[in-house]
Amino acid sequence: MPDITTATPDFEPASRALTSLVHGVTDDQLTSPTPCAGWVVGDLLDHLVGLTIAFRMAAEKAPDAAPGGPGESTMASLDPGWRTILPAQLDQLAAAWRVPSAWTGEAAAGGVVLPAEVMGLFALNEVLVHGWDLARATGQAYDVDPRTVEWVHGLVSQQASSEGTPGLFGPSIVVSADAALLDRVVGLTGRDPAWTAPVAS
Repeated sequence: MPDITTATPDFEPASRALTSLVHGVTDDQLTSPTPCAGWVVGDLLDHLVGLTIAFRMAAEKAPDAAPGGPGESTMASLDPGWRTILPAQLDQLAAAWRVPSAWTGEAAAGGVVLPAEVMGLFALNEVLVHGWDLARATGQAYDVDPRTVEWVHGLVSQQASSEGTPGLFGPSIVVSADAALLDRVVGLTGRDPAWTAPVAS
């Protein structure tokens, strides 16, 4: 795990990249499939709305509201104002994890308590990887920050496995060692780096 006494990741680049993608989602794409099995774009956006709140609260050491797991994210519960709400919450998330105390002690989210420096990396992983999901599902370019990818790779390379990690990662997919680091990250989380949205017939 990275030494947080000397450095902590900045959420701003990942949050900014995801915000840019959110602005590019059209209404007719809300029912499009995503790399997350069983989820359409609207489900993914609802999940992002929830996780940005949960991980901000974790950084602030607020009482854990134990939000529902991924299976409970649905387009039916997506707030109609998601285009405004999600970018604002991403800004708040980045600001919360910019405070040094966010990285100390313990932090709770979704009923799980972890060392804060580990929770912060899981939060960054969620923003980065779900950004990739959204970009692929909506056919948008994904402007990733190399340092952010390095931080997330450090986490997933230790946490992911060929069996998967329930609630976190699917079974890892083998990706060439010389592939782009982002491709290796998404492979470790159980995604096929070559995934593209099916062409409508």
